[in-house]
Amino acid sequence: MITPNPNGLRCDGCGQPASAEHIARRLRRLEGATRYRPVHIQTLLLGSVAPREDQEFLYSPAGEFRGEAAQLLRAVGISFEGKSAEAVQAEFQSAGLFLAHLLECPLEQGHNSGPEVVDLLRKHLPAAASRIRRSLKPNSVMLVNDVPQLIVQDVLSVDVGCRIVSDGGKPFSWSSSVEEISLSRFREMLSRPGRT
Repeated sequence: MITPNPNGLRCDGCGQPASAEHIARRLRRLEGATRYRPVHIQTLLLGSVAPREDQEFLYSPAGEFRGEAAQLLRAVGISFEGKSAEAVQAEFQSAGLFLAHLLECPLEQGHNSGPEVVDLLRKHLPAAASRIRRSLKPNSVMLVNDVPQLIVQDVLSVDVGCRIVSDGGKPFSWSSSVEEISLSRFREMLSRPGRT
């Protein structure tokens, strides 16, 4: 159930209307992500919209890595079977990796694709770029998984204070349906000593 937003306030993490439930969920997720943020982020993996389900959110304390979180961990070569969420998240952190999204909150309405989502991503891109440049300060940014192709060029042209890496003008994909060659390129970019 979504509580109305009588004040017209918008969430600073996604630009959507900010109900009390929305803000509470954002703060819980922000706390989890901040706990496992590397002091010096080597590579920021940047997706478009945070997953709706907590089990798909990499920094969830639940430890049931599914969907996006499970695919990402497999792609970077971190096993999570039989490990605590803390151990897996600490391993990801010690690799100098951090996962963020252009929209830090799941969408309240509809799916993660379509013209409305592209518009919301474009409106929020300057705020996201500022956060990357001023707060996260990674050595490099890799576009991953679900960044819509209509947004990729916008992201590649914005100033985030470091180089942005794509897979030939597309986001790297680690979904189970992706070609092994794309996953190999993703792993190669992560393992390059000069990725910084």
